[in-house]
Amino acid sequence: MRTNQNILYHTFIGLDVEVINASARELIGKKGKIIDETKNLIVIEKNGKEIKIQKVACEFLFHLEDGTNFAIEGRKIAFRPEERAKKLM
Repeated sequence: MRTNQNILYHTFIGLDVEVINASARELIGKKGKIIDETKNLIVIEKNGKEIKIQKVACEFLFHLEDGTNFAIEGRKIAFRPEERAKKLM
């Protein structure tokens, strides 16, 4: 299970996310379920539409399975999911 303590070592796919701050104002408030993640992008789905969001330009609020929330700046997670654990050690 993903928690606040281990979220950075897991993939974000399947989590609900919301953009809480962004350099592009039109992205603030965008939310949905993460369906894909790359080094530079998070792809969310909302009402059948895919929205691609650059990690480095945003701050995200992740809604975890245990009911807690986790906020983080995108530039801190701008790695491939499989490389994130190595970079954060």
